Order: sequence, then structure tokens, then C-alpha cells
Amino acid sequence: MVRCLLPLSLTIFSLAAAPPKVTKVEPPNWWADHSINPVRLLVRGENLAGARVAAPRGFKAGAIKTNAAGTYLFVDLTIPKAAKAGAAPLQLTTVDGAVEVPFSIAAPLPRQGRFQGFGPDDLIYLIMPDRFANGDPSNDDPPVSKGLLDRGKARYYHGGDLQGIIDRLPYLKSLGVTALWMNPWYENNNRLNERETYDGKAITDYHGYGATDFYAVEEHFGDLAKLRELVEKAHAAGIKVIQDQVANHTGPYHPWVKDSPTPTWFNGTQAKHLSNAWQIWTLMDPYASAELRRATLDGWFIDILPDLNQDDPETARYLIQNTLWWIGVTGMDGIRQDTLPYVPRKFWRDWMAAIKKEYPSFKVVGEMWDFDAALVSFFQTGRTQYDGVDSGIDTLFDFPLYDALRRVFVRGESMRTLARSFSRDPLYPNPGVLVTFFGSHDVPRWMGERGATREGLKLAATLVLTARGTAMLYYGDEIALAGGNDPDNRRDFPGGWPGDARNAFEAAGRSAAEQDVFAHIRTLGQLRLKTEALRRGAMIHLHAEDKTYAYARVAPGKGSAVIAFNSGDTAATIDLDATPAKFAAGTVLTDALGAAGRATVAAGRLRITVPAKASAVFVP
Repeated sequence: MVRCLLPLSLTIFSLAAAPPKVTKVEPPNWWADHSINPVRLLVRGENLAGARVAAPRGFKAGAIKTNAAGTYLFVDLTIPKAAKAGAAPLQLTTVDGAVEVPFSIAAPLPRQGRFQGFGPDDLIYLIMPDRFANGDPSNDDPPVSKGLLDRGKARYYHGGDLQGIIDRLPYLKSLGVTALWMNPWYENNNRLNERETYDGKAITDYHGYGATDFYAVEEHFGDLAKLRELVEKAHAAGIKVIQDQVANHTGPYHPWVKDSPTPTWFNGTQAKHLSNAWQIWTLMDPYASAELRRATLDGWFIDILPDLNQDDPETARYLIQNTLWWIGVTGMDGIRQDTLPYVPRKFWRDWMAAIKKEYPSFKVVGEMWDFDAALVSFFQTGRTQYDGVDSGIDTLFDFPLYDALRRVFVRGESMRTLARSFSRDPLYPNPGVLVTFFGSHDVPRWMGERGATREGLKLAATLVLTARGTAMLYYGDEIALAGGNDPDNRRDFPGGWPGDARNAFEAAGRSAAEQDVFAHIRTLGQLRLKTEALRRGAMIHLHAEDKTYAYARVAPGKGSAVIAFNSGDTAATIDLDATPAKFAAGTVLTDALGAAGRATVAAGRLRITVPAKASAVFVP
């Protein structure tokens, strides 16, 4: 009987003795003398319940907390100010064993030429990395995520990557681009996304908005070293880098979905949650009840994207640290924050305060997608709203102007629509920094709109690159790339792949129509670079009629410009009051775009003739 019981007792003992395991530490490193100290580590693993954590000599570990399953452990790590860069592992111990927690102190990047921010002096160029250029075919079909590459399928990976963007930096420079915004580079799901299907078919998360690891670079694009190389080379070319971040939600396959660090990490669970109601107006409505707002704040996007709960202090701290980590390890200059209004404004206030404390010049633009300026302006910093919160968000995308541009230059509405859109500017604390655009990855391509023309696109481009604000272009719009709704608006850039039939990065590979648009936008981009009035000048409306429209940009002591538009089918002569532009009598102005020739200021007036469906930028 004793011989039978002994093996059984050993088996029971071996099952009970489960030593701790560590599979991931977030963040994996941090900095000495940082504004956030202690840094809170999130350790993922197994059998972590009841663990004690010992820090390296001179460091201090505290505030330890584990989840009920023992799969996550939080610990504050206080880093001595004089800590040297290098490995600084912690020791995690339970009654059943011990394990090392890998961690290191990072060397801070030099501040000069990094963390610069962005603004009206910049021309931003938006790239979807998977669709721009394939510079490294070796990462097209990575071993950890094989089978997701197929250029014949619009919702599969196509092979674009960070190296492809590096290779095309001279092209961006030629356009006058000074800032590069890329859709998210987070690690995404390594298999087909069967929770988001179209026509019954699963897709990939090639677009980057389905994060499964907030501390890793998507392997189809490259790795952290390649990302840092891109930032360094972009900076060397005079181009800033803007990261696309998503603090509102994760992808449906993030490990947290099945095993969350805290019970309230998400708003709801995969089995039981609210679906987003998309009622953004309730978030600015002082009369809306908490219940009315809840479906918009807590609801899951398209009913599948797990909504992070920023009211959970641990979630909020994780997101703030994650943002600061990406800034610190890359040296990037700005952030585009996705789905901004669906996150509590108090979180944005705290998030922005943490960013500005460490990186005062850094800038953030938020996606507040609505065509009502009264609602959009609610989220810009500079004003405490009825809820007692100033969001701290530097700037926003000018969706109301985007809507006006398409209504006027695609659907034929009166040019007065544009002047009316700008008349809403007093609603914003700082309208001069709004990001203006006429296309993006979320809307149909300009040329995909019914009634759209190249002439209309060029008119829109002239306004975006000469009016107040921070101008933005979407990749391919400079050659009038076609495309309808998502995902057709994300076509591969012609010539970005070895073996493409033509290379539209070069003049020889463009059609005459493409070259016409490219030359127009390149001229505007370069003109904007060298003309301060187009970037910083006060904007003054001079003329607004059904088919014609004109304004001045005036930078005292730095020059002025007059910009005019004619959407009609015949040439139009416009007589303008030139005194607001502060031109001296006899000043000869030349249209930098070439179509409208010259005009002379006489007796305080400026008489110009603009060809049909054309624009002009008059400069001395």
C-alpha cells in the first residue's frame, strides 16, 4: 500500500508546486531622470499570485498587485536618477520558485532635432505603410504570420514596409513634405481576423488598427530598429514623424481580451458589451444623461473592437506610459490620436499633461470626425468646457472644411460655402493650427467621388496648401490616384513594388493627367516652404461669389499673397480691394501657378483674371 501511495503523493506535490513564469514585461525599458518615476511595470506570465519583487541595488520595487488568475502583476519601479543605461533585471519570487523579470535602463536620445512637434509650417503626408512601397521583400510573408500576403486581395497584406518609406524620402522631400504620418505600426494579429468579415470572408489587419501588442512593431513592416532608422533618416531629410496611436480600443485578438490585467480593463467583455452608438454629439451636450453618453463612450467599435476603460487607473497609466515610451525610443515628433471623442476627456487632459511635462514641444492632432465645427472645436485645448475640462489636445482635423471642399469642388456648390466654413473659426481656441485635408484613408478617394475631376482636385489642393492651418496630403492624391470606399481607397502606389508595370514615383512612369496634378501639388508644396505668408500669415477674405473666391495671407514684415479661385466654365475677372494685403501701389504680382499671369496693384485695387476651373497664387 505504501508503494502505491508514494507516486500519487509525488504527483500531487508536483502539480501544486507551480513556479512562476514571465512571458512579457511592459514597458521593457525606461529612463533615469524621467518625469514619470516610478514607472509601473505590467508583467505577464503564469503563477504570479502572491509574488514578491526585488529590485536591483539602488532601485525600489513597490505597490505590487496581481490579478485573480495570477497571470498579470503590476509593480512600481523607482529608478535612481543616476542609474546608468544597461540591464536592470528584477527578481520575482513566490513560494514555489523564482524567476528573473527582464528590464533595462535606456540611454536617452539627444533632444536636438527630435520631439519637435508640428504645425502650420509643415506639410504632412499620410502613408498607409502596407500600401506605399515594398523596400524589403524578406518581410512580406513572415514565419510568425504566414499566409496573410496577397496583393490580389484588397484586405490582405500587400508588402509595403518601413524600408519602402525610407527609400522614398527623397520623393517626399521633392513635394515639399516636412512631416510624415503613418497609420499604426503596432503589432497586429498574426492570423486572419475572423471577427471582422466582408461577404463572409475573413480579413487581415494590414491597416494597423487591430493592435495585439502595443510595445511591438508589426513584423510585416519591419522592427523597432528599422523604425528608429526611418525616424533618423526622415529627420536628416528635414521630415518630422507622426505616430498614429489608438488609446480607445485594441484589436479583437489582443491577449487581454481573454485574460485581462484587471476586471475593469475593458468596458464590458467580448460576450457582454455595448455596441458603439456613434452619437458624438452626446459627449458635448450639457443636457445629456450619463446613460445617453455611455453607449458612445463605452461601446465597442463595429461591435468587435474591445473598448479600453480609461477610468480604470491601471489602464490609464498603462496608456500614458506606452505613449511616452514610443516617443522616447523613437525620437518622433507628434501623434495622431485615433477615435478621440470616444475616450473620457479627463483622460486626455492627464495624457496630454504627461506628454508636455517630458516633451514640451511635442504636438498631438486628434481625430474628431464630424462636420459641425461647434462639436469639433469642443476638443481643442485652450478653453475649459462646461464639464470643467480642457482636453489639452493641441489640434484637430478640420473635417468641416474637408466637407466644404468636396461639396464645392466635387458637387458644384457655391464658393461661398468655403467662406462660410472659415467663418466658424471663432468657435476654435486656435483655428490656425487645424489640420486641413481633402483626402484620407477613411474616405473615398477624391477621384472616386461621382462628379470629381482633376481640375476640382487641383482647386482643393490649392486651398489646403495656401489657407490657414497645417496642410496634409494623403499618399497618391498627388497623382490623382483613383479609388472608392474602404478598402479601394487604399490602393498600392504604382511603382512601389518590384515588377510593377510602371513607376509613378518618377515622371516617366506617370500619365499626362497624373503629371499635371503632380506638378501642381509639387509647385504648391515648394511655394509653401519658401513663402512664410502661406504658412503663418493672417487670412483675410477679399471676395466670395458663387463661382469665384479670393483671400489674402498677410504676414507683417514677411510678405503677403493673394489666392484666387474660379470654379466656373469660363475665365473670370475679379476686382479686389488690395489694401488688406498691404501691397504698395505699383507692386507687380505674379501667379506662381502660372495660369493667371501678372497683375499690378493700382489705387489700392487689384484686378485679376483667373482661367476657368483654375486657381492662382499671386506673390510679389
